[in-house]
Amino acid sequence: MTFFRKAGARLVESTQAYKGWNNLYRLIIDYTRSDGETVQLPREVIDHGSAGAILLYDPARDVVVLVRQFRTATFYLGLDPFVLEAAAGLLDGDDPEAAVRREALEETGYRVGKVFPLFSTFGSPGALAEEVHLFVGLVDTTAREAAGGGLLDEHEDIEVVELPLDEAFAMIGEARLPDAKTIILLQWAVMNRTLLQAV
Repeated sequence: MTFFRKAGARLVESTQAYKGWNNLYRLIIDYTRSDGETVQLPREVIDHGSAGAILLYDPARDVVVLVRQFRTATFYLGLDPFVLEAAAGLLDGDDPEAAVRREALEETGYRVGKVFPLFSTFGSPGALAEEVHLFVGLVDTTAREAAGGGLLDEHEDIEVVELPLDEAFAMIGEARLPDAKTIILLQWAVMNRTLLQAV
């Protein structure tokens, strides 16, 4: 497709407007449209850092391990603040696979065996700079090493939830699983169940 060959963008100015749990930047961008006209775009971007997410799957029992925890955005919107999702967290300087292995153990108590690296995604690239690296990891749900539940010093309060893969997948169509990264991971797991069970 050649539509955007003439389009381009140049950052004119970047100002940190807020520093906290998230960092908010105000940007001025010179955007050259596909018709050749250049316009100036004032935009904001939220930078939370890069993260990793991993769907834990036990091939012997055909179950997934998810976590349920408080989420500020759904709370703010007046929706259920306790969201069921795949184990996830910020990279905190680790490579993505090391980060998801760490998060899986902290949040669920399971040590991950074989890991399938999938791809990275952006939940809302129009405003969020968070790149999320996605993985599926194999676990033995009969050999849990720790209680999980997250880190107390980070005020985490996590419930570990074990579900048959088909039941978790059905929750997507029932509008009971709103987290985008988890929807993607469950879809991949269902599509690749034979591969996961052959390991």
